[in-house]
Amino acid sequence: MLDLATLAALHEKYREAAALPVADFALGAHRFDFAKSPYLMGVVNLSADSWYRESVVLNAEAAIRRGRVLHEQGAAIIDVGAESTLAHAARVDSTAQSGALVPIVRELASAGICVSVETYHPSVTTACLKAGARVLNLTGTTAGEEIFREVADFDAGVIICFVQGDHVRDVGNLDLGTDPVATLYDFFARQIEAATNAGVSRIWIDPGLGFYYRNLQDSGARIRHQMHIFLNSFRLRALGWPVCQALPHAFECFEDEVRAAEPFFAVLALLGQASLLRTHEVTKVRGVMRALDLVREAGEILPGE
Repeated sequence: MLDLATLAALHEKYREAAALPVADFALGAHRFDFAKSPYLMGVVNLSADSWYRESVVLNAEAAIRRGRVLHEQGAAIIDVGAESTLAHAARVDSTAQSGALVPIVRELASAGICVSVETYHPSVTTACLKAGARVLNLTGTTAGEEIFREVADFDAGVIICFVQGDHVRDVGNLDLGTDPVATLYDFFARQIEAATNAGVSRIWIDPGLGFYYRNLQDSGARIRHQMHIFLNSFRLRALGWPVCQALPHAFECFEDEVRAAEPFFAVLALLGQASLLRTHEVTKVRGVMRALDLVREAGEILPGE
């Protein structure tokens, strides 16, 4: 059982990391001040195979409408993707992805919305950045240098996702060693160096908790892993960049109330000092953030002696 003693011991062990600042930055007119508040990223899925039905849209008009609604609900970034990460989902080639994404990106960007595109294809990256995307949600590792140069050339930002494989659709067993955060740290340190060497100056790092590794198909093992990473992610602040957390579903625990799972995991992510929460449930997670803000503003939960 997760309890206060466990949280206190974790914080005490890594107290110095918890106090480290991370870089603030702007993307055009969109300013991110992570010392003041975390931010929300709303999800628009173009793949009919995506399991989170509430985020699925089947045409550009619906995608644009959902993106606008999520923005009005409080999402600082709208993340649009054309291919599901599920192992059984249909693959969508780069040409089809660009054709589907570009009109949506162009319309949302022209409305002053900060748009992120989830892909691992360099050509999709280029097409969407030209259309006005401000963020690349990078879910692959093989074309890093080429993609990072594109991001820098367009003065955009990148979310570097932890992926053990060439890309998110090509993963096997997850091997994080005895200390998962140390493995994450080493991966991100290498990727950050490659990105900054290419000229990228706006970075989030994402531990990749929504990806479907074969040895995490057991729900108990997967949820324990996710909770551990959520609570320990503040240790990655030593890298100097904000952490983005994709909030998972945990259907096996929540069953008919599965839409309550992301708000629950949001609490753990915020305790772990996440700076950006990628969620299908913007209004619910926004409520969690507001409630925790009340505690932070007061400076205490219980009155002093």
